Amino acid sequence: MSEPRRPLIAAEHLTKTYTAGDVELNALDDLSLHVEAGEYAAIMGASGSGKSTLMNILGALDRPTKGEYWLDGERVSTMTDRHLSSLRNRKIGFIFQSFNLLPRLDAVENVEVPLVYAKVGARERKERAIEALRQVGLGERLHHRPTQLSGGQQQRVAIARALVTKPRLLLADEPTGALDSETTKQILVLLDDLHAAGITIVVVTHEADVAARARRVVLVRDGCIVSDGPPAEVLTGRASSPPVHEERS
Repeated sequence: MSEPRRPLIAAEHLTKTYTAGDVELNALDDLSLHVEAGEYAAIMGASGSGKSTLMNILGALDRPTKGEYWLDGERVSTMTDRHLSSLRNRKIGFIFQSFNLLPRLDAVENVEVPLVYAKVGARERKERAIEALRQVGLGERLHHRPTQLSGGQQQRVAIARALVTKPRLLLADEPTGALDSETTKQILVLLDDLHAAGITIVVVTHEADVAARARRVVLVRDGCIVSDGPPAEVLTGRASSPPVHEERS
C-alpha cells in the first residue's frame, strides 16, 4: 500500500508571538494550512491580519514561535539559518511589490542573481535567464536596465527572476500593489498562464480582485484562518470554516 501524498506546504498549528514590553501579541494563533502541489491559492486579509507574518514563515524568512512547517517534505521550522538560505534558493521563487531589481544590472543580469548564489556556471546562468525572460514575454528587453522599463515590465523581470531557479513554490507578496489597473490585469494573466503550466502559486494580497484570480482563497483575520475555499464562496461570505488538520507525528 503506497503512502499518502504529502502536500507541498504543510503548516501545522503555527503561532507567532511578538513581545512589546510586558505585552504579548499573537500575529498567528494556532494556524494550520495545507497547499497541494499545483494549486493557485491567495492568502487574503486586512493590514494586521497576520497574512504577512504567515508569508514570511512560508517563505522561510521567519520562524514560528510554536508549531511546525514542512515544505516539499522538508522540516523547515527546525532548520539552521544556512539551511533556510539554501532552501529558499532551491525551492522558493519570490515576487515582491517593489520589484527589488538592481538598478545597475540589465534584465538578464538581474534574473541571473539567484543562479549566482546557487553557483551555476556563467554560460548556463545566461541561457536560463534569457529563457525565463522569454517565458514572461520580455525576449525583446533582455539588455534593458530597470529605469528603461515600465512598472509592468519590471515586475515581469522580477517574475522571471523568481522562475529561473525552477522553484517548487512561487510566493508573491502584493505582486500588483505598485501597478496601475491595466498593468495589473496583464500580470494576473501571466500568473494564470504560469499556474496553467503547473507551477504552484501562493499570492498574499488584501485586494479582492487579485484574490479572485486564484483557485482558492484563504481568508486570515486576527492570526487565524476564518474562511478557506473557492473565491466565489470566500469573497461573498458563503464558504464554510476551514477544516482542522491533524498534527503530524
